[in-house]
Amino acid sequence: MTKNTHDADVAFIQALAELLNENDLTELQVKRDYAEDDSLNVRVSRKPPQQIVAPQQAQSAPAQYAAPAPAASAPAAAAPAADNSDPADHPGAVVSPMVGTVYMQAEPGAPAFISVGTSVSEGDTLLIVEAMKTMNHIPAPRSGTVKRILVEDGAAVEFGAPLVILE
Repeated sequence: MTKNTHDADVAFIQALAELLNENDLTELQVKRDYAEDDSLNVRVSRKPPQQIVAPQQAQSAPAQYAAPAPAASAPAAAAPAADNSDPADHPGAVVSPMVGTVYMQAEPGAPAFISVGTSVSEGDTLLIVEAMKTMNHIPAPRSGTVKRILVEDGAAVEFGAPLVILE
């Protein structure tokens, strides 16, 4: 009987998420009472797409054209600026596609998928984000080298949070 209730709850939450997207809402909270001592509280939220997509697009195009033009003195000056700026604005930032818990390896005791300096190919697993007991492999969006890892193993992450910097 609990399996049916669980399946119904999952379907209910998925319907709420669809309702959130279809109506362009940022947050939805519902309480569902089953019995006197049994209820389900659900809060589904997301950031508006304009706040996440626009800064990445605006930053990635100019940075690609500006980076090759400067001489050798510019990268030395750019490195401290990159440390002080928001990692989410970095053109090589890989962001979390969901809310969940980050795992750096496939299972406890296994080697980490990546470390700073690791070369990755497009599609390689960078890390795992667990959401609702589902392990979601986060692939590299392009080939490159891991410059920074911005999360710790077992840390909670939000939707759109920067995870890794690839260059």
